Amino acid sequence: MIGIVPAAGTATRMQPLGGAKELLMLGSAPSPPGGPARLRAVGEYLIERILLAGADRICIVTSAEKPDLLRFFAQADYADRVFFVVQPRPAGLCDAIFRARRFVEPGEAVLIGLPDTVWFPATALRDGLRAHVHLITFPAAHPEAYDAVVPGFGERVARVEVKSCRDPRRRIWGAITAPGHEYLALERFWRVRGRGEQFLGDLLNAWIAAGNPVTYDCQGTRYWDIGTPAGYEYALRERVWEAA
Repeated sequence: MIGIVPAAGTATRMQPLGGAKELLMLGSAPSPPGGPARLRAVGEYLIERILLAGADRICIVTSAEKPDLLRFFAQADYADRVFFVVQPRPAGLCDAIFRARRFVEPGEAVLIGLPDTVWFPATALRDGLRAHVHLITFPAAHPEAYDAVVPGFGERVARVEVKSCRDPRRRIWGAITAPGHEYLALERFWRVRGRGEQFLGDLLNAWIAAGNPVTYDCQGTRYWDIGTPAGYEYALRERVWEAA
């Protein structure tokens, strides 16, 4: 099982930051028995959830401008399960996610999340494994700022509204699971189409229109985007890491 962490973004909304937004400190990490507590980086919340799901490898997609990510995660207790892939230039979320394609086996599960978010329950990736591309959805105060999921029949996704939702009741996707063969098929589909889609929601809509199933669940209970100044300030003020 492999986790894919797209962390190559330049964080333009957070500048002047002076470092990777995934390493902003938020809450504290569990301390070992008798050991001192330490601050926890935002990106560690996603890593924790990927490990809880059972991943044995974590691919962090980064850029040459973010060497601090390498330094930080190389010192983690789980460093032997982490490897890095470079996205040479900013080219959107689809490009970042598919940079891991050469390391994905068809028979394994693929877990994908965004490293500047915190969400609950922490076990959502573990409990979200399905036979197709699968979206774990969460409530959001402003779904128009995200990719909102329009339900179809049963667990099927009818379409994804990419930063255009007008229904405040819509849920947004915040994490994704897929069998390896489905992830690889989706990457081939994107490549054959000319790699035109930058937003994953646009690619998923084309995938669905071509007759491929995408499913969703509603197990997500809380979701925060930490990748903006307002989002980070809110997370600190409300101590979101303590929510369950």
